[in-house]
Amino acid sequence: MIEKNENFPVAIIPSLQFLYTSVVEIGQPLEVGNSPLGQRRIIPITGGRFSGPKLSGRILPGGADWQVIRHDNVAEVDARYTLETHDGNLIHVSNQGLRHGPMEVMARLAKGLEVEPNQYYFRTMPVFETGAPTLAWLNRIVAVASGERHADKVIITVYEVL
Repeated sequence: MIEKNENFPVAIIPSLQFLYTSVVEIGQPLEVGNSPLGQRRIIPITGGRFSGPKLSGRILPGGADWQVIRHDNVAEVDARYTLETHDGNLIHVSNQGLRHGPMEVMARLAKGLEVEPNQYYFRTMPVFETGAPTLAWLNRIVAVASGERHADKVIITVYEVL
């Protein structure tokens, strides 16, 4: 344990503040195939909605999740999409992370079967970019999220790291 002294101050322990929950509607995956990095696929984002105490609105169609399922069966998530707030402001989201779990659980997810989210690991790090002056604070925060994969949607709950 590190003791506080004038040469090495004690760090602030981060905490989380709920930002919003999103329901991301998805289309059928496009299977690119087995690449040197793993099984590559592109999952179109067809729409959705998000809601929280400071932000709410819809997810615009046109984004996608460019995934690779690595040889160790870990899915690397690389989703990029646009949020539109209830008052018309746009927010670009780049959301990267990992999803993995026991082989039988991941096989059920791949088949589109319902799986309790506590049976697998699905965490991401969304980064926000907006030109809206009222939302400029999003450009300066660190966020983390937990995900739930369903057959026709993904639920992402986002937290600001304080």
